[in-house]
Amino acid sequence: MSLTRQFALTGSVIMLIAMIAAGLFTTEIVSKATVENTASSTALLIDSFLEPMIQGLASEELLPADETAELNRLLRADHFKERFPHLEIWKEGGLIVYSTTPNLVGRRFKPPPGLVTALAGDISAEYADLNALEHRVRDIRSKYLEIYVPIREERSGRVVAVAEIHESTAPLEEKLWWLRLKSWLAVVGATALIMVGLFGIVYRGNKLIRLQQRQLHERLVEIEHTSQHNHILKDRAQRASGRVAELTENYLRRIGADLHDGPAQLISLAALTVEHVRRAQTPAKHEEELQLLNSMLSEALRDIRIMSKGLMLPEIEGLPLPEVIKRVTSNHERRTGTKVSIHCGDISHPLTHGIKICVYRFLQEGLNNAFRHAGGNGQAVTCRLDDSVLNMVVQDDGGMGIGGHASADSGLGLFGMRERVESLGGVFRVSHLPSGGTRVEMSVVVAEGSQDV
Repeated sequence: MSLTRQFALTGSVIMLIAMIAAGLFTTEIVSKATVENTASSTALLIDSFLEPMIQGLASEELLPADETAELNRLLRADHFKERFPHLEIWKEGGLIVYSTTPNLVGRRFKPPPGLVTALAGDISAEYADLNALEHRVRDIRSKYLEIYVPIREERSGRVVAVAEIHESTAPLEEKLWWLRLKSWLAVVGATALIMVGLFGIVYRGNKLIRLQQRQLHERLVEIEHTSQHNHILKDRAQRASGRVAELTENYLRRIGADLHDGPAQLISLAALTVEHVRRAQTPAKHEEELQLLNSMLSEALRDIRIMSKGLMLPEIEGLPLPEVIKRVTSNHERRTGTKVSIHCGDISHPLTHGIKICVYRFLQEGLNNAFRHAGGNGQAVTCRLDDSVLNMVVQDDGGMGIGGHASADSGLGLFGMRERVESLGGVFRVSHLPSGGTRVEMSVVVAEGSQDV
């Protein structure tokens, strides 16, 4: 379950319990306050006309006959009797000294709790206990609100008697019903408002958390893919590093073989020619041997210079990529007498020196292969920068050169090109075109913020 549903379930249960508790507590307080307020107003009304009439109880046990008659006249009025159907006046010890029910006068009953409270000087209000003896004597079956009002002596202020008024509960119950309803509505409304507010906060928080979880999951997937890619690149780099050492050794062997089979042989032959020059019998023979010696040494020197020129890398560190490409193709065109078409956009992104060297050797070897195996037919160089990936392509239209058709794994040249590219974490591909030509391609990632170093 989502956090929103969990909160909606648990929060609803908790808020429902809290609402019920708050509603019961509030209605209880409101009901109690209403009853006390009713009792206070009734007590004030009764005390205003009853206290002057029963001051005689301060010195007598029972209420005098004239005061009893006056009370009967007042209490039997219809408007008074409808609201207060019963009234008793109690003294200490549970003695009833006046009652609207004559057969109760002069009798003693167990003092009700309200009477004890009123004798202590406080107003008390409670619903009538129909099981009390005085109520069973009158056969009272309707529930009334009993209000006990202390009657005080005018001079001393002491409680001389207690008036018990039975007030009809119908108006009070109706008033309490409306107050309870309003209290419950207020509690329910406040609870609903709090629940909606909290649900909104939790909903927004849950939405944000789920969004962050989704983004985090996508990020973890991306990191995993990147880690796998880095692991592949690491393996490639390690393999390329090992193969570079092997390639270097092969290059050294090839250079050694070229030196041995070319300049070394010529120099050896020149050494033999020195002896022939020394033994020449005639000036003409001497001059002929010197000319031969000179040609051998010149050829050996030329071979050494050609080999040295191929080994040395021109200064390209400060050049932009288009200028590096132009320099390689110009040298190739001048050396081979062929043409190379260039299709490159404006690449101004800064590149590392290692990438520039890789591009230079890639183009140099690729164009050499195009000339050697295809006779230089349709030589073309294409370069583009897709986001942060540099793509270089050298292709030809095919044909027969001095070296025949090239295969994808032939010679040290293609092998060296592959190792250079993969050592930078790039991809090297060789493919044959339907027209019979060959396409050599490299792709390498150009890191953001790369600088010429």
